[in-house]
Amino acid sequence: MDIQKFNVIGISVRTTNENGQSGQDIPALLKKFIGGGIAEKIPNKVSNDVIFVYTDYEKDHTKPYTTILGCPVESLDSIPEEMTGKTIEGIHYDKFTAKGNLAEGVVYKEWMKIWNSDLDRSFTSDFEIYGEKAQNPENAEVDIFIAINR
Repeated sequence: MDIQKFNVIGISVRTTNENGQSGQDIPALLKKFIGGGIAEKIPNKVSNDVIFVYTDYEKDHTKPYTTILGCPVESLDSIPEEMTGKTIEGIHYDKFTAKGNLAEGVVYKEWMKIWNSDLDRSFTSDFEIYGEKAQNPENAEVDIFIAINR
């Protein structure tokens, strides 16, 4: 499927899946996002969806990459200090949906399937959307979009 390009503003961390590092860095980023009321500080939001973006891959999912946790915005004209802005280009994506209890790792389990698949990934920017269907953490639906080569 093709996605229209969009902009995200949020907070970010450079991490890697090696040695379980992302399993520490990404929850810490989420804690900072929630604890710091980051969503309320993001200007020009187009929705209250929370988006995790995985981008700036050094090579593939086994090497360092940047995670941005934020919200979709109209433009990147006004990025608050200590935040990051990124345009997600409109390219081709495969969509996966993680369903179930977020506390039981349903999103991570879906990523395990993606990592073990033979998708022809482009490793540009992948993202997860936590929208209305993710409001109930015990019965959530999270869409995961993986950039692919066509």
